Amino acid sequence: MVTTFALTVTFLVLFYLAVSVKVVRQGYQYTIERFGRFTEVAKPGLNFYPAFFYAVGRKINMMEQVVDIPGQEIITKDNAMVSVDGVVFFQVLDAAKAAYEVSELYVAIMQLATTNLRTVMGSMDLDETLSKRDEINARLLSVVDHATNAWGIKITRVELKDIRPPADIVNAMGRQMKAEREKRANILEAEGLKSSEILRAEGQKQSQILEAEGRREAAFRDAEAREREAEAEAKATQMVSDAIAAGNPQALNYFIAQKYTDAVSQFATSPNAKTILFPVEATQLIGTLGGIGQLAKEALGDTPTPPAPPAAPRRGPFGQTQG
Repeated sequence: MVTTFALTVTFLVLFYLAVSVKVVRQGYQYTIERFGRFTEVAKPGLNFYPAFFYAVGRKINMMEQVVDIPGQEIITKDNAMVSVDGVVFFQVLDAAKAAYEVSELYVAIMQLATTNLRTVMGSMDLDETLSKRDEINARLLSVVDHATNAWGIKITRVELKDIRPPADIVNAMGRQMKAEREKRANILEAEGLKSSEILRAEGQKQSQILEAEGRREAAFRDAEAREREAEAEAKATQMVSDAIAAGNPQALNYFIAQKYTDAVSQFATSPNAKTILFPVEATQLIGTLGGIGQLAKEALGDTPTPPAPPAAPRRGPFGQTQG
């Protein structure tokens, strides 16, 4: 009898101890209540709270968690209807507040994010909602995090998963994008043609400048050559004049003969002349040429030997002349 009672007591004590020991897993915290009133938070590990006096109130997940924002239709500032969905990442920092300051924490976070999403996107145009996702996320994060501070949680991120405009707006945006790209292509093509024309004009300008410089240089060379020729002509004329002044008329005759020969030679070299008519007799021309040669020899100092006078004719015995 005594042994049975002792065993029963031992069993009850062991059962009480087992019931009083609370094992909290890593990443969780338990709220401990005494007779239904919160007293403290049990940390991860082995905790002892006498049974029947203390009980576990809420088991709070302290890890970062995610709540889906269900898809919804939102009217933008310019009266465009868009479908939006997203996600909210949060982490519980105070287990007691998360357990006792709000009922159904996940539902509360989802509803709060949904309403603020409507408010933020409803104040923006369609183009802004499509191009400023980061700004929308930042504004939602700030608003929702401020509202949930009293719940002992921290909103770490708010992300929009998808923004879907109506089909007709999508088609209009596609046409607009195509027109914009065609506009850019036309602008780039026009700029390329402009650059090409500018380069071509610059090339022509440089070519004309070089050509003008070449003509100027050639004209300068021609003028210099004519000046040299004129100087030579003047010098020759001066020499002839000096010779005439010195009493030597042969120099003048040589000068005139040279000019006459040059004038005659131009008739012979003319490409259009097939027949040359001289206003002088051939014998006079030959005589003139001979005179020119004689003048040249005299001008060069090569005086020819005068021919011997003809011998007197002999007469025969009868008075006739013999050769």
